Amino acid sequence: MDSCGTKLPGRSRGWARGILQRRMQRRTRTVKVYTEKTTDGDSDEFSPHTQSASEDEIEEWQPESKAPKRQQKAQPSEKKPVVKRQAKPKEPKESKPKAPRKPVERKPRAPRAPKAPKPLKAPKPPKEPKPPKVPRATKGGKKQQALLEEGAGGVNQTNSICDAAESQQSARVKKERLSFIVPDGSCNNNMSRAGGGWSEGPSSSHQPYGGKKEEPEEDFAFDEPSLKRQKTSSAPQGRPTRLPTSGRAFGEDLNMNWDLIQLLSERTGVDQWVCLNISQLFKEENTIPFIVRYRKEMINHMDADAVRDVQLVLEEIYALAKKTQTISQTLKKEGVLTAELEQALRNCRTADELDHVYAPYKKGSKLSKACRARQLGLESAAQALLQSPYTLDLRAWVKPGSEGLSTLEEVSTGVVQILADIIAKDGETLTHIRSLCDKSMVMLQSSVSRTALKEQQKEGHQGKPKDIDKFHLYCDFTCNVQHIQHHQTLAINRGENLKILTVKVNIPDRVKSDFCRWCLNVRWRPKGYPREELMKILRDAVEDSYKRLLLPLLSRSYRAKLTGSAEKESIAMFVRNLRQRLLVCPVRGRVIMGVDPGFRHGCKLAVLSPTSQILFTDVVYLHGSGGNREADKLRHLMIRYSCNTVVIGNGTACRETEAFFADLISRRFFQPLDVSYCITSEAGASIYSVSPAAVKEMPDLDPNLRSAVSIGRRVQDPLAELVKIDPKHIGIGTYQHDVSQSSLKAALDGVVQECVSFVGVDINICSETLMRHVAGLNTGRAKSIAEWRETNGPFMNRDQLRLVKGLGPKSYQQCAGFIRINPLDHLNNHSDAAGGNSAQAAQEKPAAKGKGKTKASAAVPTLPNPLDQTCIHPESYAVARSFLSLVGGSVDQMGRPELRQCVEASVKCQGLEALAETLNTTPDTLQLIIDGLTQPPGFDIRQDFEKADFKRGIVSMSDLREGVVLTGRVENATLFGAFVDIGVGRNGLIHKKYITPDKLPADQRRRSLALGPGEKVEVRVLNVDHQRGRIGLDLIRVLR
Repeated sequence: MDSCGTKLPGRSRGWARGILQRRMQRRTRTVKVYTEKTTDGDSDEFSPHTQSASEDEIEEWQPESKAPKRQQKAQPSEKKPVVKRQAKPKEPKESKPKAPRKPVERKPRAPRAPKAPKPLKAPKPPKEPKPPKVPRATKGGKKQQALLEEGAGGVNQTNSICDAAESQQSARVKKERLSFIVPDGSCNNNMSRAGGGWSEGPSSSHQPYGGKKEEPEEDFAFDEPSLKRQKTSSAPQGRPTRLPTSGRAFGEDLNMNWDLIQLLSERTGVDQWVCLNISQLFKEENTIPFIVRYRKEMINHMDADAVRDVQLVLEEIYALAKKTQTISQTLKKEGVLTAELEQALRNCRTADELDHVYAPYKKGSKLSKACRARQLGLESAAQALLQSPYTLDLRAWVKPGSEGLSTLEEVSTGVVQILADIIAKDGETLTHIRSLCDKSMVMLQSSVSRTALKEQQKEGHQGKPKDIDKFHLYCDFTCNVQHIQHHQTLAINRGENLKILTVKVNIPDRVKSDFCRWCLNVRWRPKGYPREELMKILRDAVEDSYKRLLLPLLSRSYRAKLTGSAEKESIAMFVRNLRQRLLVCPVRGRVIMGVDPGFRHGCKLAVLSPTSQILFTDVVYLHGSGGNREADKLRHLMIRYSCNTVVIGNGTACRETEAFFADLISRRFFQPLDVSYCITSEAGASIYSVSPAAVKEMPDLDPNLRSAVSIGRRVQDPLAELVKIDPKHIGIGTYQHDVSQSSLKAALDGVVQECVSFVGVDINICSETLMRHVAGLNTGRAKSIAEWRETNGPFMNRDQLRLVKGLGPKSYQQCAGFIRINPLDHLNNHSDAAGGNSAQAAQEKPAAKGKGKTKASAAVPTLPNPLDQTCIHPESYAVARSFLSLVGGSVDQMGRPELRQCVEASVKCQGLEALAETLNTTPDTLQLIIDGLTQPPGFDIRQDFEKADFKRGIVSMSDLREGVVLTGRVENATLFGAFVDIGVGRNGLIHKKYITPDKLPADQRRRSLALGPGEKVEVRVLNVDHQRGRIGLDLIRVLR
């Protein structure tokens, strides 16, 4: 009886069993195990799955969509084809021509089959699309699934062989199915196992599987970028998901042929997703302090200097794109902009490349030789020499009487000039010659200029020889461009600007010979066999291009590269020095006497209270005949104001003033006070004393006395006082006049903003000058805040900043985290007594101006918020409160040991990442919240930095001997070394060759010089030059 219930004759049954045995012998993987009784369709469907494990190489010659149709038609036709298949011994000879004929004959009989199987198939396809989603989550390769099919699939294969009275058509259908079901067999097996049995594998399931065959591959391709993001990001909370956004889409307004983010990443060495995030953050007008503190996860935990470097490069790229657009518009108006020229301009990736392409078209300059030759119509001759030299006859271009074409020599010269221009502007040629230079020893040479020598020989010019002596190290100087130091580059540039030195870049002759050979034989080799006179023209063109165009271009390129690198390092040195100078730990709680030393005009004194209020000012003459009388005056002042600290400026008469105070201290002249003194830099004090800010702050004081006040305040609060002075006048760094002034100013202003913001300012007591350096604020907004404070009283909380005129949502977001509102006693009293009036005044004033202001002010609370005295940003207040409730703390416990213990126990138990996930925030934000909640009241990040050195004795330069070990403080760091104050009146120099990594702490070895102002060091005296007043030192170690 066949699968449809028809009883077969005996001989037919015997023949069928013989066919079955032979097929089972050929199929070595079949197992005679029956799990359950299945229909013909079911067993027939599982049969190809067994074959798929061993027959993956079957040819897929038919479209996938036809396979399910043939399966559906073949199943009902298996009713009576058995009789015609008794001649089936020819099955092994199945060939492609025979296979399609028999299914075609049986197709008309397919509809005769009862439609009973179709209702069975109809409900099953809807069930199948759901299970395939389960295998995607499971991990396992297709090979493992195929191996699992060997045992399980073989059972169904035997079922299919037993139930089907095999015919040529059914075998044909199986082969067709085989090529399409192979990719899906593993999915079917996984699905069946997930369902708990084989019943989920009906024949109709292959149609949905075939339709969803590519889904696992799409999922794999979708998951692939996440692996790449894990490689490029070490920060778990970074946002690499923004990486797929192309830089071209981000900077499409630039209208250039390169990708903005890719170019930025190449120049800075920062991952593309970080560059994209930084670019987006800057586009949204975020400041560097805000980004570094509150958006760490987006910038992969970069520091402020690294973000500033990316910002500078980004600005350079935008400037390049803007300049390119300007040039394109200019050339378009002049009618000389061609499609090729426009593409060449858009391909430029540096300013040097852009200048090189635009140089021949600059307005106001005379036309280049190539342009004049092109105007004569010789460009076609030059192109013919390269493309078809056998057809070129230069005598046909000769036009007697025409300038530039009158003779054959003039025509040849014009062709040479055009070819030289073509060669010099070719990108591949420029790349090749630069690679040749990189492999050679290119030297930078400087010597005394002829102008300086002539000036030296003339009478009456006695100043010039001294200037030449300043540059005696570079009067006959030669160095490889790859090894030259940054300070050497800046010194040579300064000498060249003063017309004392002549600078030259020497490129070896080997570069020229290799370049000419490559041009003639490879890049610019003519097509065909040119005549000797034409090859001579090409050789002349290559040599002319190298000597007249490429050599000056390479020299300018090397000089620009060296200068740019030296300026960048010099500015970076300025930034590091300024940061360390601004972050010197303040000396609080002391009455200080500031002294501006002098001889003829006396020493200016200023006694300052612990809060920097001026208590007394005077002028004393310590270095005259009345020194004893002045000493009594000093003693009276210091005892009267309980002043035991003296701050002396390091200007004129500093050494003598220091000796005077040291002598009085050694004789215990100020008893019962224990007096000490320190030396501080007074750089910029004179400039500040006559500035409008000083006049506004101290209108009744003499400018000389203002400088004494400034010197004293530099020790009490260095940051608050030094921000009043232009950073270039603070006396840090070197070659400040030899670098780009705009870049220097931007970098120094940025580091001032960074230091002020990270330290934080008390909005109710800070000066307007200090306030304008907070991130998000400027001169106008700081003035508005000061006016609001004077009119309405002190701020109760950060939310009241929203009421200040000109302070919008973005400005508030940028500055709020860096502003502190401390709960002072007078502030609380004012809040209790006049808080209601202040709130009413704040609300009534806007009410007169507009309705919108009234609504905004009415929504702002007037009660103090303890979180306003921390570094936590208002956008994280809700998370901070949730965290406090999670650990069992309260806002009133902020800064106390019990809250710190609860927080540490919770973090140790659950982990920072788990807590952050619970609170729906990032680990970086949670860590910032923890720091803000556990830091004690009045916490200052500067307390970990160095303080001023106070001393009671003095050592003179004559006491120094070679080999003596001393301790000192770094006063200034330069590109060639560090100057150290060792207390002898002269700073000693530690040359950079003595600052080696083994002498430095581990956290300072990554920096270029590793020493900065304010650091304590232990040094050894190497040499003392009393005549020139120079002291050479060797670094022993950095003191912590």
